[in-house]
Amino acid sequence: MVGSIDTLHRSLNSNGSFYNFNGLEEKLDELRHLLCKSDGDPLRIVSVGAGAWGSVFAALLQDSYGQFRDKVQIRIWRRPGRAVDRATAEHLFEVINSREDVLRRLIRRCAYLKYVEARLGDRTLFADEILKDGFCLNMIDTPLCPLKVVTNLQEAVWDADIVVNGLPSTETRDVFQEISNYWKERITVPIIISLSKGIEAALQPLPHIITPTQMINRATGVPIENILYLGGPNIASEIYNKEYANARICGAEQWRKPLAKFLRQPHFIVWDNSDLVTHEVMGGLKNVYAIGAGMVAALTKESATSKSVYFAHCTSEMIFITHLLAEEPEKLAGPLLADTYVTLLKGRNAWYGQMLAKGELSRDMGDSISGKGMIQGVSAVGAFYELLSQSSLSVLHPDGNKPVAPVELCPLLKTLYKILITREKTAEAILQALRDETLNDPRERIEIAQTHAFYKPSLLGQP
Repeated sequence: MVGSIDTLHRSLNSNGSFYNFNGLEEKLDELRHLLCKSDGDPLRIVSVGAGAWGSVFAALLQDSYGQFRDKVQIRIWRRPGRAVDRATAEHLFEVINSREDVLRRLIRRCAYLKYVEARLGDRTLFADEILKDGFCLNMIDTPLCPLKVVTNLQEAVWDADIVVNGLPSTETRDVFQEISNYWKERITVPIIISLSKGIEAALQPLPHIITPTQMINRATGVPIENILYLGGPNIASEIYNKEYANARICGAEQWRKPLAKFLRQPHFIVWDNSDLVTHEVMGGLKNVYAIGAGMVAALTKESATSKSVYFAHCTSEMIFITHLLAEEPEKLAGPLLADTYVTLLKGRNAWYGQMLAKGELSRDMGDSISGKGMIQGVSAVGAFYELLSQSSLSVLHPDGNKPVAPVELCPLLKTLYKILITREKTAEAILQALRDETLNDPRERIEIAQTHAFYKPSLLGQP
């Protein structure tokens, strides 16, 4: 009878749902063995950064493995001091009272009263405080399980076995440079899983892309074999709500295969792939064009025809760019289009483009938006434009057969740069670009890419 009660307890998810936990402890034990963890020494996993995906990733692990407290410790780091504004506190109160399971949980934990006080304006809540109760500031409408939150970065990472990078690409370098100071005395080398989608451009000694995993490698000295990227066509809130999804974990075989097995859940299938940097770059590329898609949707009042015209041109530009970046770009077509599709449907970058076009947001408000987090597509527009503007990468233009910088064959990218970076044009310029009578058939751009030897390994820092 004791065994039956224990089985029932282990089958109850932290968010109140049930599903089969068969094999979880075995998967945890396998990973502990690979990391040479002894009895009594828990596997320490910490998510650095508490955006939507970083928080959901930590919550998924907590829901699955948090029951094995003597074998694993799952925590999340976020900066302290971020106040929750009154409007968000009021909305959060509505969310709490609409979910009986969440309401009962907070009452049971003696945590409900502070949300009442915040709703009345008698108290200020903080992002790290509500995260402990399972509320991510960037995803208030999707309550998570309670999380162990740490606000001191040194305390969070100094002895972590697995570090999950949930930071925007624009913050990754600085935070991991700080982390490197706490790892100087380390004997064991941690594993790092990066969720970040974004890139930077570097022009010396040759034009090339810098990805978050490369930033981490250079900042910490952790071997690239121990750094992996996980991404896929998914929306964080939907994954936590058990919508079926898949992702790829990319990197060295030593760790990607056991980690794929460890992370896999019935509703979240994780495949593995050796191509780390290219998948990472593609994750940043789709954010560029998602912003434009949002603009087109808003400006045309969701015209299916206009959106399909934009999709034809943006996918042809992405295919053209992948031929510059990858030796076998056809292998990326499916994952890239799937990731682009879901981002255009419901991603924050498409939402941002819509809000700009509607005038509800302005570029003066910056790239970090309350309730959404960092809009990584903006910096990616600047990076891809800067990189593809280099004359040293010139390709032949179909009209006149003259050598031009690759960006000259990417009119949407050029227009987005003028809207978002130099701000010399308004959102309406994206429609003007689509309606330009001199615009080439997108098929021609694809044919150029497929019939010319475009691949430039130096763009990804390869010889």
